[in-house]
Amino acid sequence: MSVSYYSSSIPDFLLQSSSEILGLLANVHRFALEQTQRDAWVSQIMLLKRELAGIDDGEIHFEFVIPRMGKRADCIVVYRDVVFVLEFKVGSSQVDRAAIEQVHDYALDLKNFHRGSHSAVIIPVVIATKAITKISKVVFAADLVAKPVPMGSTDLRNFLDMVLPIDAPPSLDLNLWANSGYLPTPTITEAAQALYQEHAVTEIARSDAGASNLATTDARISSIIEASKRDGRKAICFVTGVPGAGKTLAGLNIATKRSKAHSDEHAVFLSGNGPLVTVLREALARDQKTREGIKKEDAKRKVNSFIQNIHHFRDEYLSDQGAPIEKVVVFDEAQRAWTREQASKFMQQKRALPNFDQSEPEFLISVMDRHNDWCVIVCLIGGGQEINTGEAGIGEWLIALQDRFPHWDVHASSLLAEHNYTIDAVARQMLEAPTVTRHPDLHLAVSMRSFRAEQLNGFVSGVLNGDVGAARAAHKDIAKLYPIRITRNLPTAREWLREKARGSERFGLVASSGAARLRPEGLHVKSEISAESWFLNDRFDVRSSFALEEVGTEFDVQGLELDWSGLCWDADLRFEKDGWGKFKFRGTVWQNVNLEANQRYLVNAYRVLLTRARQGMVIFVPNGDDRDVTRPTKFYDGTYDYLCACGAEPL
Repeated sequence: MSVSYYSSSIPDFLLQSSSEILGLLANVHRFALEQTQRDAWVSQIMLLKRELAGIDDGEIHFEFVIPRMGKRADCIVVYRDVVFVLEFKVGSSQVDRAAIEQVHDYALDLKNFHRGSHSAVIIPVVIATKAITKISKVVFAADLVAKPVPMGSTDLRNFLDMVLPIDAPPSLDLNLWANSGYLPTPTITEAAQALYQEHAVTEIARSDAGASNLATTDARISSIIEASKRDGRKAICFVTGVPGAGKTLAGLNIATKRSKAHSDEHAVFLSGNGPLVTVLREALARDQKTREGIKKEDAKRKVNSFIQNIHHFRDEYLSDQGAPIEKVVVFDEAQRAWTREQASKFMQQKRALPNFDQSEPEFLISVMDRHNDWCVIVCLIGGGQEINTGEAGIGEWLIALQDRFPHWDVHASSLLAEHNYTIDAVARQMLEAPTVTRHPDLHLAVSMRSFRAEQLNGFVSGVLNGDVGAARAAHKDIAKLYPIRITRNLPTAREWLREKARGSERFGLVASSGAARLRPEGLHVKSEISAESWFLNDRFDVRSSFALEEVGTEFDVQGLELDWSGLCWDADLRFEKDGWGKFKFRGTVWQNVNLEANQRYLVNAYRVLLTRARQGMVIFVPNGDDRDVTRPTKFYDGTYDYLCACGAEPL
């Protein structure tokens, strides 16, 4: 993948004719070249030739790829160890908030996800070609990314002379900087939008050597699909992955690739995660409406056939006994499908089907088994993610395959039998059967998360396992890159989030669905949020996460992410002298959670909440009130002291 449309040393750029540069830009542009884009390039080239005249060092890049966002920065100038990110507003007399936010996002993505820029000084600049401005002073954050600087068409050279030389890290190697590799971590909405626009997954996934893991997993699944199609076989694939490895990204990639290149297969991405489906559909529909100028309702119809709620898919084929149109289905978080007991209870009470006696995995396989020729199911399996009663884990899938569908080919990740993915001993034994083909490349072993958060899981595991030493050691590894703060004051937590977020970085408050006694703090976990508004709407919408009014629970945020999170910790999980106490609030009192499965769901709820932030988090532990028997200070003090001991730093 080329990192830019045009790259050159600044001296060579100055010598090359404008028409030749324009031709090179147009030649690699993948879309129809509109006159407005051509005119914009001409203006940018002429302006930069004038403003950079006489400079005998540095590099220039037009249309530099920002892969996490599936976008390109207008121009990047690397000069005297400083990376200038230039965004042009040709013909504009003012710099609006959207332009400032956009160029700030580009600069932050370079800092966070471009290997060569991790230690670089980065200055984002917006040039409105008809603006008359007074150049502002450069203000740097701790990571050496400056606040965006607005200017007019004749200000760039004066600005360069003003800020250079600058106290910068060791010299950047210009021969290596541009191609040093990306470690991007797209949010799932960004990834879905890019894939839906037919960007290759390599354009939005990390491009270092470790990224081959995603490519090899994709190749393995594609080969299984092609073999099943060729030989008229039915197959199921179980894909595992470390937290943040991009299982959902891999699933979306398979579904988009197959639906675009093999339209007869009608590939579909299915998830039982209602908020995830809602947010992805809304994000794709909004994006398509903006890009193509079509009605949102028309965009939604197309999107809704590609991403579906697994329960709607199930209900459709309860009444329709025919084979589905889909030949390739991807089930996200397949370990969360319902057990026989849970599915039967639901069908009897909610669907008036008294004789229904199947687990959800058994029924879903039976639906696909209606095909006379071939089909493929891809199951994405996460570890430690079960958060609700009746979630089956991997066992029900294997039992159904063994008892009812022995003619199916079973392909499994070689790590599926590990305790983190399969806690049922019987299921682990079933995976040893010779009928199961195990593949190392069906396991995603490389985290796709921000380099800031790659070690977060070690901290979270230490915290939830009651292992202070492990948590503290993991925190030491990430402390400089991934801040974890703690406070007893909710307004302080809110202010910290507002101060930390830059550009369009999203922040919000999260809490356990069992955090019933956060109500005195003004947080109502029983008040349902609008997931699409909370995750997608801007800072001016009080329903959005930015307002820090509505709180997202583990059910709202699982599979989705924020840049910065405020985790509000209630007394449902409280640290006591013997370790974690697990409680549920009923009526007017806290009651012990005794069932092992329910204890696991509660711990996993906090595991989900502790891993929602990409850049950093603040934990709010209330002071409590000894006048209120439901929240005395002793319910919270132990948790606060323990989290501090694990490494969380008090504000």
